[in-house]
Amino acid sequence: MNRNRVFSGVIAGVYLLIALAHGGIELAFIVGISLILPLACIWFAEAMGGYTGVTTNVAITKASPGLIVCILGWVLLLLPLIIGIFQIL
Repeated sequence: MNRNRVFSGVIAGVYLLIALAHGGIELAFIVGISLILPLACIWFAEAMGGYTGVTTNVAITKASPGLIVCILGWVLLLLPLIIGIFQIL
């Protein structure tokens, strides 16, 4: 199994446990839904980057490199942690 998948899964699990402890099942469900996109970008970076086609208003004409999709997935996943650190400082 890929290290990215293991580490991101652990981080997502910690987010879910914190949400469950502080806000109950409803908050944990909302956090779980919000984790789908970052985890998909990390776990399936090549497939997500290879998507081309028409979206709601814009056409995606070229595939994105899988590494960039993975990095942006990590940014999305770690964004709550980064914001929390800046709030403490």
